[in-house]
Amino acid sequence: MRQFFQRHPLIVLVIPLGMVFYFVYVGLAWNILVSLSGWTGLRVDYSFKGFGNYLRMLDDSVFWLSLKNTLLLFAIIPICVVLGLFLAVILDKGLKGTNFFRNVFLLPFALSFVVTGTLWAWMYNPANGIINSLLRAMGLGFLAGTWHTAQETVMPAIILALVWQFSGYASLIFLAGLKSVPENQVQAAYLDGASSLKVFWRVILPQLKAPLTTAIVVIAMYALRSFDFIWVLTGGGPGYSSHTLSVMMYRETFLSTRYAYGAAIATALLVLVLLLIVPYTYRTYRR
Repeated sequence: MRQFFQRHPLIVLVIPLGMVFYFVYVGLAWNILVSLSGWTGLRVDYSFKGFGNYLRMLDDSVFWLSLKNTLLLFAIIPICVVLGLFLAVILDKGLKGTNFFRNVFLLPFALSFVVTGTLWAWMYNPANGIINSLLRAMGLGFLAGTWHTAQETVMPAIILALVWQFSGYASLIFLAGLKSVPENQVQAAYLDGASSLKVFWRVILPQLKAPLTTAIVVIAMYALRSFDFIWVLTGGGPGYSSHTLSVMMYRETFLSTRYAYGAAIATALLVLVLLLIVPYTYRTYRR
């Protein structure tokens, strides 16, 4: 048996490649097939309905609200990038306690979305949550609000929690990039009389393009995958105010049993993901 595998080493890839093909590509093809069908209810129905579900989706106000909220989640990207770069610069100074704070910053990223959603639901609790309790303790009770249960504040509340979770990750990505900047280039710039700001802007920042690209793509992917966080925190409410494409897909598919329509929404989400992944993959392999 050992000799057989030594002569044909590529055969060990058959099973994992077959699993990837079946669970990824066959699954995607099946989802598109369902989106073109009339499957509604628990009874399987593959009758071909064409692009009716997609046309219905384009005429659905909830879909457009969900798409807007999904794109609104991308607001966490510039916030996390700026905050993460700021934290990385501080950590790069080698101050006392750097290792401790590095672990503290990364801890939120290590938590699952379910844990994070539950944690922030407690913090946002209007009656006894820590945020409103602190505001009342400081004499700012008039600022206390129903953060994740009001239509006006639910999306900013979600964005704030996601920024908290991913800023530490961005800081470590940038910290690794800062460590890779050649020290002789930095010292040469200082010897030429450049200020600290110019050294950072002209020498260090241009060499952080790769960490920047990685941080943007990873955070964007997590923003698109934040269904469980939003579901635990708000359930998509109040009303439809925190609906995203993933939340709408779940409700339409598993709560309303409109499987074909849910599959069409899933396909729209797939297209949005590909718009992020394809340029990044092309850039990476080209480099």
